[in-house]
Amino acid sequence: MTFFNIIHRTTYRYDRPVGLGPHRLMLRPRDGRELRVASSDLTIAPEADVAWSDDVFGNAVATATFDGASDTLAVACESRVERLAAAWPVFPIAASAISYPFRYADDEYCDLGALAAAQPDPGGRLRDWTRAFVRSDPTDTLSLLKDLSAGISAWVRYEVREDGPAQSPLATLDRGQGSCRDYATLLVEAVRILGLGARVVSGYLCSVDDDLVGSGGSGSTHAWAEVFVPGAGWITFDPTNRSVGGASLIAVGVARDLAQLMPVSGHYIASNPVSQIMDVEVSVQIGPRG
Repeated sequence: MTFFNIIHRTTYRYDRPVGLGPHRLMLRPRDGRELRVASSDLTIAPEADVAWSDDVFGNAVATATFDGASDTLAVACESRVERLAAAWPVFPIAASAISYPFRYADDEYCDLGALAAAQPDPGGRLRDWTRAFVRSDPTDTLSLLKDLSAGISAWVRYEVREDGPAQSPLATLDRGQGSCRDYATLLVEAVRILGLGARVVSGYLCSVDDDLVGSGGSGSTHAWAEVFVPGAGWITFDPTNRSVGGASLIAVGVARDLAQLMPVSGHYIASNPVSQIMDVEVSVQIGPRG
């Protein structure tokens, strides 16, 4: 187990005071079997009323509401977490799911719902690309998923793209390059084409030696995927680094689509156009046990 101290700070600066509408904040790391949150403190300037809730995926969400106007909005979350994920995990996959294709239990399929529903695939291009990784019928489920995850970085060159939404899977394949969120989106949609349930994850990449793709300085935000396999449950795949398991990852939120996992989202109110500058700073550092 390893302790980490995380600071995620977002600052908006406007060229004149603006009214601040409600802002949705998803910054608290996600408690779970592989991660324990020891503390998480949210600070906001100007002062705001904060209400906490859980979204449909069980992510912790804060809603901040403001009075008055300001030319600056600063949001910072400082968290201390204990990461419990094994470096070399063993997945107790149920006998019924060891080989692909397999069938989910009726309750599992019903509850997975949209997480197992593939998006439109004009001409079947993504289906054909995905099916090329199925070596035989039947085939080993875990090996198939590992090959698919690792295969993405063989097809797609990594690029740093800090702004904008994730590309569509076909755009990523056509461009031949993408960011971590493009890799994650491509993997999730490919897995859904195979008929399996998958979800995207947003959080932090934490490499002690700063040797992982997408790591930057003292820490980085990151995106990856999880696939539901009976017996094992949600298995973590990071296609950007060709890794399986959460030993280098700290999750903040899970969702059907990455657009649902914005760390800070909201709006301002102004009678005329306003210039806005946004700065984001992330620090993920190994902390003492005590």
